[in-house]
Amino acid sequence: MGGNNMSLNIDISLEKQLETLGLLTFAKTYQALAQTMEKEKKSMVDFLKELTQTEVNQRHQKRVEKLLKACKLPRSKHLQDFESNRIPGLSLSKIQELSFGEFIDRYENLLIFGSPGTGKTHLSIGLAREWCLQNRKVYYSSAASLVQQLLKAKSELKLDQFIKKLDGFEILVVDDISYIPFETRETDVLFTLLSARYETRSVVITSNLPFAKWNQIFKDEMTTAAAIDRLVHHAIVLELNVESYRIATAKLRKQKTAKQIEI
Repeated sequence: MGGNNMSLNIDISLEKQLETLGLLTFAKTYQALAQTMEKEKKSMVDFLKELTQTEVNQRHQKRVEKLLKACKLPRSKHLQDFESNRIPGLSLSKIQELSFGEFIDRYENLLIFGSPGTGKTHLSIGLAREWCLQNRKVYYSSAASLVQQLLKAKSELKLDQFIKKLDGFEILVVDDISYIPFETRETDVLFTLLSARYETRSVVITSNLPFAKWNQIFKDEMTTAAAIDRLVHHAIVLELNVESYRIATAKLRKQKTAKQIEI
């Protein structure tokens, strides 16, 4: 290899040493790569660069897989499939800016409002996936499921522990916070969580209801005002005020069918 002769014999002790060091990809690929590099008359430095890059890529892939599993995305949605051109005032560049996640480093929140079917969940899942690909720790949950987890932890006297566990995630995505009306005990634990993350961690919330109607979620006016204050203080607000994507798609399908019948 570039004037250096490399033994291609299987060295069991070397493989074991590499595995002991946690260099599993090194151990699996160094022999085949050495053969390729020697045929191409590449130097030892080139060999080490290629081998190291292979190890780095494999570790990144495994970490991303682990992050996506921990994120608990409810379904597969990708950001590139989100039709931002349907949303007045929401540019592709804005979505790309959000996907970079710089607001997460500033502990800011992202609030996404819109009627059912406007793409709130699609957008939040797509963004969460992108953040995972950037090695960020993300936790995704529906509001209903999250509240039940909080109540369970509280009943077991482990609420502080559960909130601390969630603190390990850079960003918490809470989908459909307005989907069902909560009782006082449910809104209390949710408010406790939001307060704990205030100015220390980011929260993404999707909602069908504008802030003016959040008293339907948090029954107490003071709690409603306090929750809104904590979320909005450092926040980016997106309003997806367009026709439901599902309704628009159904209309388009109906129009196509009608034209085919006419023909």
